[in-house]
Amino acid sequence: MRTIVVPTDFSAIATNALHYAIEMANSVKAHLLLLHVYQVPVSYTDAPIVLVSVDELRHAAEKRMDQLKELTRKILLPEQKVYSETRLGNVTDELEAICEKIRPFAVVMGTKGASGFERVVFGSNTLSAIRHLHVPVICVPPGKSFGKGIKKIGFACDCKEVVATTPTRIIRDLVKNFEAELHVLNVNTDGANQDEKPEQTVLLETLLSDLRPIYHFLEHADIEDAINEFAEKNNLDLIISIPKQHKLIDKLFRKSSTRQLVYQSHVPVMCIHEE
Repeated sequence: MRTIVVPTDFSAIATNALHYAIEMANSVKAHLLLLHVYQVPVSYTDAPIVLVSVDELRHAAEKRMDQLKELTRKILLPEQKVYSETRLGNVTDELEAICEKIRPFAVVMGTKGASGFERVVFGSNTLSAIRHLHVPVICVPPGKSFGKGIKKIGFACDCKEVVATTPTRIIRDLVKNFEAELHVLNVNTDGANQDEKPEQTVLLETLLSDLRPIYHFLEHADIEDAINEFAEKNNLDLIISIPKQHKLIDKLFRKSSTRQLVYQSHVPVMCIHEE
């Protein structure tokens, strides 16, 4: 049975993402693996001073994880299992090690924390996960629930080198698992005439033909804004993005962040690297 990995820092944003993951696991009949990675806090004065012992940190982390695991067990369907791990180290390194071992269905995590500090800490971990993990990472906005499931999926595609860059297997698996409607979104930012279908679009239609996607060629000066506006207007349940194509990584932590796809969207964003 497939597994969904849920990193948590025990914040409200992370717990909301966990509830999303639980409902998704119930929908696709998946196990859950909860992961908390802690680090030893150090005060830097004239010389580094360890503020808390490793044993104290481990004990506190394991206690909170046991509570979270018990809560999860009550909501998860009986046939699914919930596993948990607390580790000392770097979040991304530990996530990579776990994903390499079990090849999960997805990693589900919150986009940011509620406070400024949480935005820096948990948000930077989300960014790092998107950069380094070669499994789907679903970024869940604050307050977003799984609701009635994933029925409408938007795939943001730049229609360049589609055979090499389209994660066809993952998209197909996702669409068929949720019996979802697939919308392919291509944004034209330069106002060029798109009356004639380019060769890459024809190739994409061939790759995804069995999914019967609906194609949308959008005119907009900003790609992320166009995707968000379409998602809101058409009630998409999930946006699939290939970070390299939409420069999402470069824009994620700029101060002028009002147009960032992951942080602006009210719709969960699944980031997938090219296969």
